[in-house]
Amino acid sequence: MTDLLYTLYPWVKALHIMAVISWMAGLFYLPRLFVHHTEQVTIGSETDTLFQMMEMKLLKVIMNPAMIASWAAGLYMLALGAFDWSQAWSWLKLACVIAMTWFHMWLAKRRKSFVAGENSLTGKQYRMMNEVPTLLMITIVLSVIVRPF
Repeated sequence: MTDLLYTLYPWVKALHIMAVISWMAGLFYLPRLFVHHTEQVTIGSETDTLFQMMEMKLLKVIMNPAMIASWAAGLYMLALGAFDWSQAWSWLKLACVIAMTWFHMWLAKRRKSFVAGENSLTGKQYRMMNEVPTLLMITIVLSVIVRPF
């Protein structure tokens, strides 16, 4: 059984990379949709309904499954010893992945505020929050590839 788990490792790693790419695409795009939804759309209009549908499908059809697949594949690799917990990079990556998951949940909560017609943030605030996944991605990639500490 152990041989099978290790044989599947490169396939799971490939799945992990593809899932993370899909998740990141959503984390980059959903705040941009919120910027345009905030700045260009009248609440209750047909365009408002269209944006809500686009945001919901992005979150539920792409982002949620990609996040779940990223976590599942990551935990699989973790169980097979992919991380050296004596190294700070492993802890930094874990902290950033947890932060990225929090950001995902924050975006889901913000989407619900649009549905309720209660969005309270500005386009500028969404633009600023759009930088969060970029900073987390940079930190994760450098931690895993360069392993500076």
